[in-house]
Amino acid sequence: MATEDSGWIRAAVLGANDGILSTSSLILGLGSHANPLLAGAAALVAGAFSMAAGEYVSVSAQSDLERASRATEQQELQANPAQEVQELQEIYQERGLEASLAGEVAIQLTLHDALGAHMRDELGITEELKARPTQAALASALSFSAGALVPILVVLAGLGAPWLIAVSLAFLGGLGAWAAQAGGADSKIGATRIVSWGTLAMGLSLLIGHLL
Repeated sequence: MATEDSGWIRAAVLGANDGILSTSSLILGLGSHANPLLAGAAALVAGAFSMAAGEYVSVSAQSDLERASRATEQQELQANPAQEVQELQEIYQERGLEASLAGEVAIQLTLHDALGAHMRDELGITEELKARPTQAALASALSFSAGALVPILVVLAGLGAPWLIAVSLAFLGGLGAWAAQAGGADSKIGATRIVSWGTLAMGLSLLIGHLL
């Protein structure tokens, strides 16, 4: 998985996971006390907008921080360019370059793109990795909606709670395995982790719905 894809993949996985789990749990918790299709549709709409809004606000805050850091670096470059070159040299020395080579690299990169060098090597911010609020919000909303459709389709098919639980856990397991594999981790561990939490969430929803 390319590093620049990590932001939208994280949002998409989180959205789909939440869509399946929260919608299934809501339908199970309400049981016979409400129309399951209506409950699922309400969960889809409310959840999709909530995920989009939350992701947009969160990533926008990160974007604001990046812009502020960029402005600060610009001011520092204008105020004391020699010190900024020294900062780059020290960074490259810490990464294993000899002092003379690190100094030459710092000078060359400063002449080429001083601000870009500091944003990348001092702050870890690049064009590929910068925060994209709209992209993250859309990924969250669409993935949540896709996930929420899983339990809704089970309800439309007229299947009961055991099928709802089984299908939801199967999709959660597949999602967890894919996310783990995309991140270079063990797919079995990813699937087990998300299925365990899903089982707990749906089990507690059933219990609370029964008690109340």
